[in-house]
Amino acid sequence: MSIKIMSEFLGMLLLTMSVVGSGIMAENLSQGNAGLTLLSNSYATALMLIVIIVVFRNHSGAHFNPAVSLSFYLQGKLSSRDFVAYVTTQIIAGILAVVLIHLIFSLPLIDFSVNDRSGIPIMISEVIASFFLVFIILMSQDKDDVIVAVLVGLYIGSAYFFTSSTSFANPAITIARSLTDTFTGINPSNIFGFILSQIIGAFLATTLYKKAIN
Repeated sequence: MSIKIMSEFLGMLLLTMSVVGSGIMAENLSQGNAGLTLLSNSYATALMLIVIIVVFRNHSGAHFNPAVSLSFYLQGKLSSRDFVAYVTTQIIAGILAVVLIHLIFSLPLIDFSVNDRSGIPIMISEVIASFFLVFIILMSQDKDDVIVAVLVGLYIGSAYFFTSSTSFANPAITIARSLTDTFTGINPSNIFGFILSQIIGAFLATTLYKKAIN
């Protein structure tokens, strides 16, 4: 396993464990306060993003997201082979993260979510969330690791609250979250719409960025 693939695997594992695990813990402790649960979930996710981007960006680019990998592939900065390897690794790591989190919280290892996240407004929300995530990454890619990490972490933390979808903005995490019937879960029937919206957002961000720099 190359250092790039190891970095994507471990970073994605930690990110998904943070997203799903903090959602479970916050829900257990908040006594039904959904706002407090979401706040705790966003806080944990934002902090973990900062950690893994600083640690792994120099090794793999710290994508941890097929939408981000797609953007770099479309720019010619990621080969076809690496693109397939990155996306496959991200999906596998996300699924394994859910299994591990369920194990440590004494839940069924796989528990398909019944949390419905459907509707045009939510799809538009995912387009917007993914667009700005990718665009922020592209616009700041020449900055140092800490600055990029903080920008991405702060953006995702805030996007949890200003988007109706709570800003998944990540196809691999979307797939993984369909396997947990907890606070962060998503009904498997909603996966296609989310991923399509995320890809559209990433494509639009990449297209705008390429036009802006040419």
